[in-house]
Amino acid sequence: MFRPLTIARIRAARDKWGPLFQFLLGLAIMCVIFAAGLCVFMYVEGWSFVESFYMMVITLSTVGFGEVHPLSDRARVFTSLIIICGVGNFAYIVGSFSRMLVDGHLHNLLWRRRVQRRIDKLENHYIVCGYGRIGSVVVQEILKATQDVVVIENKPHLVELLKREGIMHLAGDATSDQVLIEAGLRRAKSLITALTDEASNVYVTLTARQIKPDIYIVARANDASHITRLEFAGADKVVLPHLIGGVRMASTVLRPTVTDFLDLAVRGNIDLQLEQLQLSAASRFIGQNLADSHIRQDFDLIIVAIKRGTGELVFNPGPKVEFESGDTLITVGRPEDLARIAEFL
Repeated sequence: MFRPLTIARIRAARDKWGPLFQFLLGLAIMCVIFAAGLCVFMYVEGWSFVESFYMMVITLSTVGFGEVHPLSDRARVFTSLIIICGVGNFAYIVGSFSRMLVDGHLHNLLWRRRVQRRIDKLENHYIVCGYGRIGSVVVQEILKATQDVVVIENKPHLVELLKREGIMHLAGDATSDQVLIEAGLRRAKSLITALTDEASNVYVTLTARQIKPDIYIVARANDASHITRLEFAGADKVVLPHLIGGVRMASTVLRPTVTDFLDLAVRGNIDLQLEQLQLSAASRFIGQNLADSHIRQDFDLIIVAIKRGTGELVFNPGPKVEFESGDTLITVGRPEDLARIAEFL
C-alpha cells in the first residue's frame, strides 16, 4: 500500500515540476553519494570527518589532488565507483539545469511563485474557471471594476495569452481540488465556472460548494435541460450564453433605445450608472421608508427596485416602502452620487 502511494507522488511531482524535478532529483542523488562516501571513509577506513569530507570533495570534483591517506584495495574500488557515479550524476544535473534555462521552465517557475504570493494575499476576490470565448469576456468585465480576479486555465495558448495580458492566473485543471485551493477558493467572494465541458462545470461547482459552502457560484450551461443539474450541484445562478445573446439581439431590434440606454448605463460610458447598493444593519436608512430617507433629494438617485434579504423583489417601490437590513437597492445615478451614499449604507 505504501509503495504505490510513493510512486504516485513521485509521478505527480515529476509532472508538476518538469525539468526542475529532474534537477532536484540529481541533487538528491549527489547528496546520497556524498553521504555514503563519508560513511565509508569514516567507518571503513577509520578517517576523521574532516579527512573524509575533504576526500569526497576532491574525488567528486576530480581536481586531481593526492589522497589524504593510502587507500586499501576495497577503498580504491569504492572511490572508483564514486567517481563514475558522481561525474555521471553531475553531468545529469548540468543537463537538467541547462534544459530549464533553454526551455524557460525556471523563469516560468519563478513567475508562478510570484503570482502565487499575490494570490495568497487576496481576500473576497473572484475566481473564473476557463478563459475561452465566455470566460475572457467575464474576466474583462470584472477587471473594469477590480483587479482582484484569478483565472484558472489549462490550455497552453490561453495561458500564454493570460501571461502577456498580465492577468493573475493558474495553469491547471479547474476540476482539481488543489488548484482551486491554490486560487484562494477559501477566501474568494465568488466563483464563475465558464468551462466548455458541461460535466466539468458540474464537477467544479460540486467541489467549490464542498470546500466553501457559502461561496456564490455562477455556472455556465449549454442547454436549458442542464440548469437543474447545475443548481442541484450547488450553483447559485446558471447562465445560458446563447440564450442571453439571442434575447439581447431580439431586444436590440424590438426596443433599440431601451437596449442602448441599459448598455450605456451598465458599462458606464455616460454620466449615469445602474448599480446595486447593499444595506448593512448599521445603515441610517434601516426602518425608514423611501419618502423619509430623502435619497432622491439628498443624493439624486432613483431607486428602481429593492431586493429583500429573502429574495423578494419589489419593483418601482412606493414612498411608503420601508428599508430592511439586508436589502439590496437597484439604483440609477451618477457615479459621484453613488460614491457619496456609500458611507451611509
